[in-house]
Amino acid sequence: MNQMPPGMARRYRLHRMRRIRAVSRWETDPTPPTLPPPGTITALFSPNAPERPMSRQIINTEKAPAAIGPYSQAVRAGNTVYFSGQIPLDPATGDIVGVGDVEAQARRAFDNLKAVAEAAGGSLDKVVRLGLYLTDLAEFAKVNAVMQDYFQAPFPARSTIEVSGLPKGANFEVDAAAVTPALAPSGETSLAMLAGVGPAVAAKLQARGLATLQDLWLHLPLRYEDRTRLTRIEDLRNGIPAQVEVRVIAVERGMRYRPMLKVAVEDEGQGTLVLRFFHFRQQQVGQFAVGNRLRCFGTPKPGHLGLEIVHPSYQVLGRNDDPDLGDRLDPVYPTVEGVGPMTMRKLIGQALDRLPEESTLELLPTGWLDGLGLPSLRSALLTVHQPPPDADLAALAAGTHPAQRRLAMEELLAHHLSLRRQRIALQAHHAPPLAGPGKLAKALLKQLPFALTGAQARVFKQIREDLARPSPMLRLVQGDVGSGKTVVAALAAMLAVEQGKQVALAAPTELLAEQHLNNLRGWLEPLGVRIAWLAGKVTGKARAKVMEQVANGEAQVVVGTHALMQEAVVFQDLALAIVDEQHRFGVHQRLALRDKGKGGNNVPHQLVMTATPIPRTLAMSEYADLDVSAIDELPPGRTPVQTVALNNDRRPELIERIALACQEGRQVYWVCTLIEESEELDATPAQATYESLQALLPGVRVGLVHGRLKAAEKLATMVAFKAGDIDLLVATTVIEVGVDVPNASLMVIENAERLGLAQLHQLRGRVGRGSAVSRCVLLYQAPLSQMARERLQTMRETNDGFVIAEKDLELRGPGELLGTRQTGLAGFRIADLARDAGLLPGVHELAERLLAQQPALADRVVQRWIGTAVRYASA
Repeated sequence: MNQMPPGMARRYRLHRMRRIRAVSRWETDPTPPTLPPPGTITALFSPNAPERPMSRQIINTEKAPAAIGPYSQAVRAGNTVYFSGQIPLDPATGDIVGVGDVEAQARRAFDNLKAVAEAAGGSLDKVVRLGLYLTDLAEFAKVNAVMQDYFQAPFPARSTIEVSGLPKGANFEVDAAAVTPALAPSGETSLAMLAGVGPAVAAKLQARGLATLQDLWLHLPLRYEDRTRLTRIEDLRNGIPAQVEVRVIAVERGMRYRPMLKVAVEDEGQGTLVLRFFHFRQQQVGQFAVGNRLRCFGTPKPGHLGLEIVHPSYQVLGRNDDPDLGDRLDPVYPTVEGVGPMTMRKLIGQALDRLPEESTLELLPTGWLDGLGLPSLRSALLTVHQPPPDADLAALAAGTHPAQRRLAMEELLAHHLSLRRQRIALQAHHAPPLAGPGKLAKALLKQLPFALTGAQARVFKQIREDLARPSPMLRLVQGDVGSGKTVVAALAAMLAVEQGKQVALAAPTELLAEQHLNNLRGWLEPLGVRIAWLAGKVTGKARAKVMEQVANGEAQVVVGTHALMQEAVVFQDLALAIVDEQHRFGVHQRLALRDKGKGGNNVPHQLVMTATPIPRTLAMSEYADLDVSAIDELPPGRTPVQTVALNNDRRPELIERIALACQEGRQVYWVCTLIEESEELDATPAQATYESLQALLPGVRVGLVHGRLKAAEKLATMVAFKAGDIDLLVATTVIEVGVDVPNASLMVIENAERLGLAQLHQLRGRVGRGSAVSRCVLLYQAPLSQMARERLQTMRETNDGFVIAEKDLELRGPGELLGTRQTGLAGFRIADLARDAGLLPGVHELAERLLAQQPALADRVVQRWIGTAVRYASA
């Protein structure tokens, strides 16, 4: 028998071991298990873990040779890592090597073990236990010789040799345990590593979007409670949260109308206070025995017997208990359904304990942060979650504390970098330069019955310069309703048609698309331009003919709806894609239209339009991947719409005004916010209003349109209204976009207090399209909230869409503006564009520097905040 190394015990095992059965199972199932990113934790248990592991964590070590496959895992228990059994696989082929040659197999197995150990953050010199498995113990001398090249004698204690069955063709296997430094978890580490996070809690957290340590780091408090001091009852103030230490002097339990528990308490200064509970358990009642000491926190308010606190948080103190007061403000976090506030506080505390060191966590240049007076990311996170007692609570409540601004700044930077990166990627493509003499555009300008405004001319010049370049244009044209965006789009289309290219114009509704079709036919067909119409109602042979004209290039300008994006639609040479009301389309639909002109490295130019003016701060951040033009001047002859706010009590007067307008031959819109009665909202439904107005206005032709009607019914009603066959149109907000009825001069918006400024402005834009004086009546239900009052006041004071957009951003924030949630943009976790607008210039400066000098660092910033998801502002 060969002599064994010192400290190595001899043990014979002639049956297949559980571990080897696992290996055999992997042999029969060639699909390796799905592994997480390297260095992360995937589970809390493993069949290869020791008998009694503590906090076992499977570590993905896929940086090891790929062909090691299912064996390339390690299990951490504290500072010890247990490496799974390594058999002599060839990393290149995945085959077992050296069949019958134990020496060659041992060398390969030890190479694999070394690769796995290093990928897990350890090394072979840290090994404290080896497990050697041979089919023939007589071969150990050869294995022993190989080991000299990998380990220094004396060999690890607690090592064993075992005789065992092995996978077919293998004569040797090795596993090991090594002591390594604890791996610092990354922000992407699963929350499963935290104590108290089992499958049930993990699922509840996941439903709230909390899956990793970083998610908890960035789950910021809503507010803070100051439990660092005690307040005497006589010093309590109405509405100001405070902590008191008291003794129970009386308890009263009532059941007259609903369960209620009142606990009278006093402090050492003989001040008295009532604690009131509406929801309580019998166990709690016993905690309020007369004479018991309590430490309570809550917000005092006036009650029948003086100040009282409803549902305070409290702690029962023993006779001699004097627990320390906290040295940090207590955070109150947003609710996670099924996870209590104390549990959330403990989990976030554990996550903060695992914050990497500043040198690892910080991505931004220190000098740049110092210049802005902002702390490091680590310092900011600790301050926001655990502010000291002397922290500026007013600044924290307003979101303007330097720690919060530091977090908001990096989030804004990540979003801006993501959009800029998309722009750079787009500019790497080629687009057909449309730099002809512009004869068709000039001819169109000559035959128009009106001259371009200065704003229209300026925007067309910008577009023409873009189209002349060999890189794709991506420009957003914004302008109020009636500012003349369609004419500018038609002029751009002529530049493409003149070069023998095709143009596609897509609108979100058939009504709006048909309106564009009629305008373009009137302007372009006299110039010899061939226009095709493709919408859902174009079917059968007519549809097939249009598809053929688009495919063979006969159709030069194609106008349509979502039908343009269908896979069956093929263009011969699409050079310009125009999308109106771009935020009404889904991301993939806009991409599908762009891809109609894609070939090799070529993509078409893109022009997107919106009638919703965009605040400057929003354009600087959420639209950083495109150029933005503004048509900020209305054509001459347009009279501003006169806007008044009217209490619903004056409804009868309004009905009389409508009757008079209809007698004069004018048409009227009456907009309702809901279709049917709602228990939740006291808003008048469209159906009831329609029936009521029919009864109150005999002789007036009343129509009804809402979102639940079939598309054909809706379209027929709108066409009838436009033709003058309907005097009064009762509608929901479906008429917000796309109707041009110059004869409509009065609009009533019911429950106007329930709509945002942008939507109110869009609706108002349906009137004032002709030369007659138009009016908009904002019918509201009193009492008004402060925000509703400000909205109505703004609507009365201005018709300027850009002023209204800035005010709407201030009141509602960016998430609800422009339908941005439909564009594919992720909402900000921390940043607020209205509040943090002052950070944007610095953010843009740093973004350009990072992209130019440290693109890899820019990618890491984006990865931290946005991940790998692609963001589209106007794809």
